[in-house]
Amino acid sequence: MQNPTQSSSSSPSSSHYSTTLYTILTLTTLLLLLIFFSSSSFPSSPPPPSFSDPYLFPHRPSTTQYHNHQLLFTNNNNKTSNQSPPPSPTIAYFISGSSNDSSRIIRLLLSIYHPRNQYLLHLDRSATQKERDFLALTVQSVAVIWAAQNVNVIGKSDLVSPKGPSSISSTLHGAAVLLKLSSDWDWFINLSAGDYPLVTQDDLLHILSYLPKDLNFVNHTSYIGWKESRIFKPVVVDPGLFLAEQSEIFYGTQKRPLPDAYRLFTGKFSVLPIYYYSQYTNISFALISRKFVEFCILGTENLPRTLLMYLSNSLSSQSIYFPTILCNSPQLNKTVVNHNLQYTAYDSKHEPRALNSHDFNDLINSGSAFGSMFSRDDPVLDRIDQKLLNRRQGQPVPGGWCLGGSSDEVCAIWGDADVLKPGPGAKRLERLMVELLSNETFNSRQCIFE
Repeated sequence: MQNPTQSSSSSPSSSHYSTTLYTILTLTTLLLLLIFFSSSSFPSSPPPPSFSDPYLFPHRPSTTQYHNHQLLFTNNNNKTSNQSPPPSPTIAYFISGSSNDSSRIIRLLLSIYHPRNQYLLHLDRSATQKERDFLALTVQSVAVIWAAQNVNVIGKSDLVSPKGPSSISSTLHGAAVLLKLSSDWDWFINLSAGDYPLVTQDDLLHILSYLPKDLNFVNHTSYIGWKESRIFKPVVVDPGLFLAEQSEIFYGTQKRPLPDAYRLFTGKFSVLPIYYYSQYTNISFALISRKFVEFCILGTENLPRTLLMYLSNSLSSQSIYFPTILCNSPQLNKTVVNHNLQYTAYDSKHEPRALNSHDFNDLINSGSAFGSMFSRDDPVLDRIDQKLLNRRQGQPVPGGWCLGGSSDEVCAIWGDADVLKPGPGAKRLERLMVELLSNETFNSRQCIFE
């Protein structure tokens, strides 16, 4: 791969450099595929849970003796209505963070916790083992989490570079683990330590219970523009795929053509300032169906693997992978909604910026389920806890499963996890859903080739 600034007399060294670069590119591709196949090779049926708490899950058979805990009561509030609501769905969350993010992940977990859901927490390799142990011990010290046994922490972490393909590798790994842990979740959501909810889980589960379970909420566009030269054509090598320590992505001197076997789609992203990369390990958010996750992980079609090979040496792979597969798959492209249910603000240069208290009214009016990106311990997070989530510090967000009388200990006594008590957030999210799923909006913004 000859450098344009070199003369033809330097061809031997250029040839050696070209051979070395292509060898590295081939190895990174094979490594990414190896990660993909190792993630997807799991037993057909997941292992049974260690126990089933009869008060949280009265409709599930108890398999083994569970631990002793505070006396619980069954919630019968769902019998007051003559018309039964549709069955509540289950969400699988993959929450990722980096060094010094353990406390942020714990706060995020408590803000989105619900006994019905599944949670997988990941601190990348830049975090210390002490941080990882602290995260696991703190999670298990929460009584309801210990009872529900629905939160897991990845012990052997991945090395993640948000700009490179190691980010989508980590996300696919997390999704594969969640498929292995539980067989009954309906949607997958990937969050970073810089994200935060704007509605309660009761609000979100209530609205999702009325929707088809094959819908996928992903920002997407086929308009490439400036991204063609800055994102798609450069050839990069992500050391996160083969090195044990974090190092910078490096670039090849030549560029490659765009694929013509399928059309590339991207999410709403741009090249973030470098200081954002050190704070937010997962900058591409999506709410996708279990059916789509299995399509990507189990490899029933060739496109997920083919695209993974192409992206193994590409920038911002996380923002390209899911939209491109959805919109190039005839069995899936009618299930995609062009909105990821997340509110993001942009500065004058159209770059994502950190949210603050000045954005609070816009966060509410957007009707979104989540917001991104928030700075560490920004005061707006406390305001969201107080005004939108009714969450007290160090406590999960109260839901229909919480039966305690005291406001400080409302979730210390719990009942049926299938009981939902949606609040004002459900109304806001409902208005957004009605707009997104109306025929005019849904069809006109769905996988349009520009």
